[in-house]
Amino acid sequence: MILSDKEILENIAKGLIVIEPFRPECLGPNSYDVHLGKVLGVYVDEVLDARKHNRIELFEIPDEGYVLQPNMLYLGVTEEYTETHVHVPFLEGRSSVGRLGIDIHATAGKGDVGFCNYWTLEISVKKPVRIYAGMPIGQLIYFEVKGEVLNPYNRRPSAKYRERKPIPIESMLWKHFATPSPVNEGNCSP
Repeated sequence: MILSDKEILENIAKGLIVIEPFRPECLGPNSYDVHLGKVLGVYVDEVLDARKHNRIELFEIPDEGYVLQPNMLYLGVTEEYTETHVHVPFLEGRSSVGRLGIDIHATAGKGDVGFCNYWTLEISVKKPVRIYAGMPIGQLIYFEVKGEVLNPYNRRPSAKYRERKPIPIESMLWKHFATPSPVNEGNCSP
């Protein structure tokens, strides 16, 4: 079941959902609009390797905007930091963004219970399109979970995206091939 605007507000009041900054005008009937942060990233290497740490180059979107090009992958980030302690958050692109041919995620639209961070966006475009920092880019939808969650994201030793950073984060798939590191405490709690 998807949370309504009233349910989202009640869960924010209880501290079960956190959205910073929270802007009441961004709350829809059953979603919350998020915005594009000012930093984009692009991979340095032409060929990416799933077993290696593929570095990205970060840059800020200038005031006059930045033109995204087809056949490129851009990593973006939401302006909003979020925490979701008992619900499953889904990030979907806004229809007005999709109508410009902008995809905001390649595969990773679903978050996990316990996700506490900014959202990294995997952005691609069909045609060249100018984008701007702060523009509406997507919407968060919250689903109820049936049953107890035994292993929330922020408490999993294998969670790769727990460090709170307001910048796009490159793929950490290479960590699956690396030696396990010591357990690290999550950066948020319910």
